[in-house]
Amino acid sequence: MDLVFLHGPVASGKLTVARQLSELTGIPVFHNHLVVDLLLEVFEFGSPEFVRLRETFWLDTFAAAAQAERSLIFTFAPEETVPAGFPERATSAVRDHGGRVRFASLDVSAAEQERRIENADRKQFGKLASVETLRHLRTAGSFAAETPPRDITIDTETTAPADAAAVLADAFNLRGARERRS
Repeated sequence: MDLVFLHGPVASGKLTVARQLSELTGIPVFHNHLVVDLLLEVFEFGSPEFVRLRETFWLDTFAAAAQAERSLIFTFAPEETVPAGFPERATSAVRDHGGRVRFASLDVSAAEQERRIENADRKQFGKLASVETLRHLRTAGSFAAETPPRDITIDTETTAPADAAAVLADAFNLRGARERRS
């Protein structure tokens, strides 16, 4: 089981690349906003309940997938409400059941991030979609969080999503994933 842990700043193309990688390999995408959006129906973002439950959902899903030998592609944007040590806890949840975590960092310049932030597709999951809010959060240090490890780094400003997915599939030897699941 492989957990492909795609991380990077807001609007770096994590979900777009994850979807391309899923199409290429057959590995399902566990988009972080699936849990975030669910919890926002009940709890305020960043509240103690929200933070605790979000991490519990994420880690329990990783562990269950690893136990079931079901690979996943996870998207993650480091930010201040994620407790320190989350990447290590994610790695433990997977390794405890015989899986492995592959960390991929997707990078993008601040200018390109601002260009992408208001794209219509970002609103589908209630993602941050305002340049003004992005700038405010940057100034407030909201994104100055622990950065997960990097097995590979891809500049999504200069690499098309399909190309980024192909690089990841090759680097992590995932191309046979679809065949192994059949």
